[in-house]
Amino acid sequence: MRRLWPPRRLAWTVLVSGLSGTGCVLLEDAPDPSQLVCRADSDCASNEVCFPDGCGDPGRDIVVEVTPNPHDGLHAQDFPVDAIRPELNLALFGPATVQGSTVRATTPGGSAPHPYNEPLHLTARGESALLPGVARLFTADLVPLNGAWELPVGTGTYTVTLEPEDVGLPPVRGAAAVSPGGAVPLQLVLPSPNQVARLEGRVVRQGAQPVDAALQVQALDADLTPLSQRVPVARGSGDFSLALPLEASQRTSLLVRVTAAGDAWVPQKTFTVDPREPLTAPLELGDYGEPVQVSGRILGRDGRPVARASVSLRGPVGGGGTYQGPLVVADGEGRFTVETLPSGPGGTLSLVVVPPSGSTAGLTVQLVEVPRTGAVLPDVVCPDRRIIRGTILQTDNTSPALGVRVLADPVGPVPGWPRPPAGGESLGTTDDTGAFRLGLDPGIYRVDFIPTENLPRVSRVITVLPGDDASEQVLATFPLQRGRTVRGLVTEAGAPSPYASVRFYRVADLGGRPSPVLLSQTVSDHLGRYTALLPVR
Repeated sequence: MRRLWPPRRLAWTVLVSGLSGTGCVLLEDAPDPSQLVCRADSDCASNEVCFPDGCGDPGRDIVVEVTPNPHDGLHAQDFPVDAIRPELNLALFGPATVQGSTVRATTPGGSAPHPYNEPLHLTARGESALLPGVARLFTADLVPLNGAWELPVGTGTYTVTLEPEDVGLPPVRGAAAVSPGGAVPLQLVLPSPNQVARLEGRVVRQGAQPVDAALQVQALDADLTPLSQRVPVARGSGDFSLALPLEASQRTSLLVRVTAAGDAWVPQKTFTVDPREPLTAPLELGDYGEPVQVSGRILGRDGRPVARASVSLRGPVGGGGTYQGPLVVADGEGRFTVETLPSGPGGTLSLVVVPPSGSTAGLTVQLVEVPRTGAVLPDVVCPDRRIIRGTILQTDNTSPALGVRVLADPVGPVPGWPRPPAGGESLGTTDDTGAFRLGLDPGIYRVDFIPTENLPRVSRVITVLPGDDASEQVLATFPLQRGRTVRGLVTEAGAPSPYASVRFYRVADLGGRPSPVLLSQTVSDHLGRYTALLPVR
């Protein structure tokens, strides 16, 4: 049985220069050593190894995800593995599907609901039931046959949303939990004509001035769940008509969101309306101004230009809406010019700078005032990415581990900072002494160490702290884990399944929530055989 450690104990695995001198960063009250997150397998019991969340049995609490060829109608299938064996065959079930039927309700006292056979769009959005946080999304445009339709999906739990091509009908949704090979029935009932209410209104820029742009509107619940389909606004008049479920039209309030279709210079704005009353007053976007140019230069702390940095502006604009401008890339001298709407009166926009992979300069978010005449900004100086360094040893806990690939994957933000973007300088290799250095933006990362030898990958979770100083964070030295080879045959309907993706995960408690940690990944050969390396004590 694996032991789950309190999330705050994860801090023990990181040494922070300048915070507590040498040694580990401990918590305010020094806990019993048996409750600390491990650094090496030697810290664990004889049948356990050191995982990111503490010691655990390497042969248990494993989930394997197999993804065969999706063109054959098969998607990811997840299986719990009670115990790892040297020979572990993986027998896939048939396609997992949502077996849907759609009917149109009739007025009370009328005939029975009749099958709906018009074109529709389906969206199944959810996640794996065994791998928390592994999102899965499947969509399809189809025409039902006598109301029936079929949507192939991966195993998991889903919310299925149906949107008819007829925007005069509101979307309907239902829930489905799909197991490997499962065919889950789901009936979705479209409302009858007397169960549909109309919310009609008009969108203007200011006063009676129309908006000369392609716009769309949609009604939303307080939690932003769509209550209507997204419909176009009549260009010129600004008129729109939303189809709502009758229940939604009887609420005291709901949200109506106006967005620009395409690259129009129009902000997004959300209005709170009372659907029980006619919208006699137009939805006014306000005086949000005209597009202006903002230019500047991106520099690193060393004063050198940051070439090829991505730059964008976003935030509140005049009239109370929000705007997110296009992304531009700085030139070789770090100079950029980006178009945006001006900031609201007395307000600011957020200038977001993402330096390219390999740059020592880090993610920067800076508030800037953008007047209606545009702006030439002072030089924007990016802080250096925080250096994360450490040393990895061989399984003997003595010899340095050379050539180990180090990959950092952002799994969450730190307070006050956006989630780090993927694709930063998150890849490195240990040198002849087993040492590595990574430059990372503030955030929470799962760091994977992938040996070149016949050894399994090892993962650790670290929090990269923000700050303008040049201090480094040091990951406690730890050894690689010994590995064992697991082989098997992937089959589907009794036949070999060639070139299937096979991934072994362990579900760990990271940052207070269960998260999958990849232990091994491989692909079956042309005969359906696979070979994977997993940790062993």
